[in-house]
Amino acid sequence: MKPALWVSTGLCALIGTAAWAEMPAPMTDADYTAIDQAEARLGRDLFYDPILSGNRNISCATCHHPDFATGDGLSLGMGEGGIGLGPARHPDPNDLPEQRIPRNSPALFNLGATQFTRLFHDGRVEQDPKHANGLRTPLEDEMLTGFSGILSAQNMFPVLSPDEMAGHYQENDVSKAVRSGRITGPGGAWDIIAQRVWAIPSYRSRFEALHPELTTGAPLTFPQISNAIAAFVAEEWRSDTSPFDAALRGETPLSPEAQAGADLFYGDAGCSSCHAGALQTDHDFHAMAAPQLGPGKAERFENHSRDEGRMRVTGNPKDRFAFRTPSLRNVMKTGPWGHAGGATDLAAFLRGHGQPESLAAYTATATLPAFPKTKPDWAILEDPAEMAAIEAASLHTRPLSEAEIPQILAFLDSLTDPTAIKGRLGVPESVPSGLKMDK
Repeated sequence: MKPALWVSTGLCALIGTAAWAEMPAPMTDADYTAIDQAEARLGRDLFYDPILSGNRNISCATCHHPDFATGDGLSLGMGEGGIGLGPARHPDPNDLPEQRIPRNSPALFNLGATQFTRLFHDGRVEQDPKHANGLRTPLEDEMLTGFSGILSAQNMFPVLSPDEMAGHYQENDVSKAVRSGRITGPGGAWDIIAQRVWAIPSYRSRFEALHPELTTGAPLTFPQISNAIAAFVAEEWRSDTSPFDAALRGETPLSPEAQAGADLFYGDAGCSSCHAGALQTDHDFHAMAAPQLGPGKAERFENHSRDEGRMRVTGNPKDRFAFRTPSLRNVMKTGPWGHAGGATDLAAFLRGHGQPESLAAYTATATLPAFPKTKPDWAILEDPAEMAAIEAASLHTRPLSEAEIPQILAFLDSLTDPTAIKGRLGVPESVPSGLKMDK
């Protein structure tokens, strides 16, 4: 039987009945994919190596750094055209970005857990047995085979984004290939990157050790690179040694305030109806009226700044403004919060989360470097019609009282896992390409 928590607050107290909040089972090795340690160490170097970016100046770690809990500390990130790391990153005056990255950089904790079957804020990469490679992605049937799973597929889409890693049009061979629609096949963007990696002796010998067919003339493939990075991410940021995990395993109880918060979270407050299980996510999509700022998910030829979330993937109007329920592991360290990073105060975010007219009461705050020569950051929040559309599509939840918010925060703090945040393999001193690292 799973452990349960006695709930004596809220509705239960009002109606004079008892309720039990069922706690999730603790995470075990069986909940995670097995990792080849040599492949993970190879993936670590690739993760921190700018060789994968079009202009050889940005790595995966630029937007997913352990110093910022596997994010970048910004509301909306800045890839190509940015200088610096974390909240200090800013536009390069000599090579301005075209726009901010449209969505907040998501945390990478526990992405090696088998229950993750959809990734990205809108779930555009997901498991789908109807496809030959078992994956549904924006590339559909043009997607290469050989990816180890959705984590591998997700890891490598940023290299195709002009705003993230590929570079702006006509800047380099990768961005030119992306611009012309050449992604797969000889001379495609992924092939160009694979050839770069293969040309570095250290990478070549390590890939040959993992894939003996490469010693007999088979080419290094992009999925093999991506799989190594996925192995690293899964190993490095597995997070199941927090105080919450210790309590689930019966080792050390939570503090009284954190325990009260857990009672609420898995009980009367109803948080776990979406933030379910040990990873605090149902892996589904919900419209919750989170603040929308920045350029939105619009094509270059579109003038709006709207981000309609899951509907951009499914085409179903019922999915308008819905985003994937994030796991809450290490959430106290992963701000700013929300799909566009519109919340910089977690207590304030909890106070208004899922409440009617929450956007109308929102104070425009964000961690954004000054960038005047781009789309207005607050276009949606300054448009009453856009605000009304987001509010109308959103779910409404039971409000938290002022007494309950510190308890919920104490529970969320119990999800903090210093071992996972630091990472198990750590940041390398240098990378095989010899390029400058973000560290």
